[in-house]
Amino acid sequence: MTRRRRPPWTGPLGLYRHGTTPLHRAPIGAKLAGLLLLGVAVVLVRGTTSAVVLLGLAVGAAVLARVPARATLVGLLPVLVTASGLGAYQWWQRGPATAIEVCADLITLVVAAGVVTATTPADRMLDALERAAGPLRHVGLRPEILALSVALMLRTIPALVQTAGEVRDAARARGLERDPRALLVPAAIRTVARARATGDALAARGLGE
Repeated sequence: MTRRRRPPWTGPLGLYRHGTTPLHRAPIGAKLAGLLLLGVAVVLVRGTTSAVVLLGLAVGAAVLARVPARATLVGLLPVLVTASGLGAYQWWQRGPATAIEVCADLITLVVAAGVVTATTPADRMLDALERAAGPLRHVGLRPEILALSVALMLRTIPALVQTAGEVRDAARARGLERDPRALLVPAAIRTVARARATGDALAARGLGE
């Protein structure tokens, strides 16, 4: 029986998905400003009702952007696990109202960030980041290097998760899925090799300094 290959995990922020919705057509500055205002509201506005309303706004934006529900849920799985742990702790320490608020706030921010990345091409987002970081040039930080660092981070995180999955599958095929060495050592070696290859490529282009 042939085992079905699962698609690579792209992280809770997802990937850009072409579309013609109002959010796709909106300026990147407006979307980032909206995300910032939502983050401020999450921090400053307290209460379970407010947290649920803000979560509803984030989910509504995802529906408006026509982000696929299945892909969103798959990307949110690690966040949901984290939110469950935080919620259980807050429930124990401070009660159910605080637990619901904390979980809703965390999921709201992740879903909203996912909507922005799903409706904005990566090159446009990095160009906007480079322009916004322009004043940092006066303190010795090159904005283009900052944008490149963010691009590498966004590309590396899914690649690392995919590497971990491939290593786990290989260990399972050898019956070693319970052996930490069969999981950690190959993953560490492949991660270091990838980092060195990336560093060499950047240095060859004069971007290593």
